[in-house]
Amino acid sequence: MEQSTGPSSIPPLQGAAADPAFVPGITGPRPDAAAVTAVSDEADAAIEPDEADAPDAADAAGGTDEADAVVEDAVPEEGGADADAAPEGPVFEAADRRARIVADGAGVRLSLDEESCDFRWDEIGAVETASGRFGKRFTVTVHTPDRRWYPIEIDAPARGHITEWESQLDAVLDAYFDENA
Repeated sequence: MEQSTGPSSIPPLQGAAADPAFVPGITGPRPDAAAVTAVSDEADAAIEPDEADAPDAADAAGGTDEADAVVEDAVPEEGGADADAAPEGPVFEAADRRARIVADGAGVRLSLDEESCDFRWDEIGAVETASGRFGKRFTVTVHTPDRRWYPIEIDAPARGHITEWESQLDAVLDAYFDENA
């Protein structure tokens, strides 16, 4: 005959183990049926169009010029989108198979796999770089004024890329980062 040395059954989970907001004996208020139907009636009324909002036939005939003007204003001018895509001044970009860092006029963007974070220059307290003594690993750490830091490590294809990346990042920091801000 076998004997068990532990408890004969596994005790059930208490409410706090599954829900951190659980307090035994306290339950939340339940909505009454009258309040639920009143809310659904208000939602139905908001969906129905008002007759005052319907355009008149005269407005529809004369409104085409205004609509064309709005469409023309919505279309960006030539060079407007390109100016945002290609910022003036130096740009630093380094990436490997998982990590990526981009520093330009907008700020610093760090990416690792599908996670990313963006820092504007006024949100940055310091930027620190380090390289492995023997390896090809380049580490960039962004420090914020509220004493948080965000490191990212990039594997360089060759050891010579690390010194090249440090000089490019220094040029970007000299151009955009204001230590007195």
